[in-house]
Amino acid sequence: MRIAIYGYGNLGKGVESAVQAADDAELVGIFTRRDPSALRPATDTPVYSANEIENFKDKIDVLIICGGSATDLPKMTPSLAEMFSVVDSFDTHAEIPNHYRRVDEAARKGGYLALISAGWDPGMFSLNRLYAASILPNGKDYTFWGRGVSQGHSDAIRRIEGVADARQYTVPVPEALESVRNGEMPELTTREKHRRECFVVAEEGADLVRIENEIKTMPNYFADYDTTVTFITQEELDREHKGIPHGGFVIRTGTTGPENRTRHTIEYSLKLDSNPEFTASVLVAFARAVCRMAGRGETGARTVFDIAPIDLSPLPREEVIKHML
Repeated sequence: MRIAIYGYGNLGKGVESAVQAADDAELVGIFTRRDPSALRPATDTPVYSANEIENFKDKIDVLIICGGSATDLPKMTPSLAEMFSVVDSFDTHAEIPNHYRRVDEAARKGGYLALISAGWDPGMFSLNRLYAASILPNGKDYTFWGRGVSQGHSDAIRRIEGVADARQYTVPVPEALESVRNGEMPELTTREKHRRECFVVAEEGADLVRIENEIKTMPNYFADYDTTVTFITQEELDREHKGIPHGGFVIRTGTTGPENRTRHTIEYSLKLDSNPEFTASVLVAFARAVCRMAGRGETGARTVFDIAPIDLSPLPREEVIKHML
């Protein structure tokens, strides 16, 4: 399959690496809104201006779009889905239905296939929530994220006046996680499920009290959580917080049998050294499925719920059944 990357940030670099690891994939180009000559890919893949993308309609099987969910993907994915079969990682959960409708209309208009919201959440976590809820209809779902770096929350801190750099970690509350694993089916508030840890580099002379207060009272980010703010030097941040780890747990506890007396727990967990590299690996696997499905004549938008697991594997069907079933 001939894959191209649209956007070359952390996720785009991860896709580049994931394609190199796939024996059935070839990276035919990287498209950027920046000056192409300024990019230094890890491979010898040619780099093109995003303005040239229309010239490659017959040279790309799947275009993996590596933009941000806040402002990039809502515009990029519908526009590009009219010209290519695409995969994106749109992760603004509340907006997924609207994004799906816009992309579906565009993909059907162009006669292409588009998979939206692939990754680990949404994506792999979504699949596990669906499987677990289908198997244990009498139960409750719980999702815990972390301990891991939240790139969006870190960026929100960096936008505060007087902040030079920052990393924010989302951390599950151990007592809440233990209660869920014990099958107690607790009712948990946002504050009871997660806490926020912020490591901040302040500019020289900045008001630390004001910065801490602005972080802890920031609506939609920190106000609903128990939040700690630790001021450190740039050297400490670079040395101790340079990675982008993440992960989490999807847990469903439920009951079966007479009077629902039999308890069960289903748990799926991830521990990721690199959030973008793992997400990129998911995108490439689903790009394989999109390539196969498009080859069968399918068009329109899809989600991870619509993909047959067999289409994700590079192995022949007989091998998958023999070794994995």
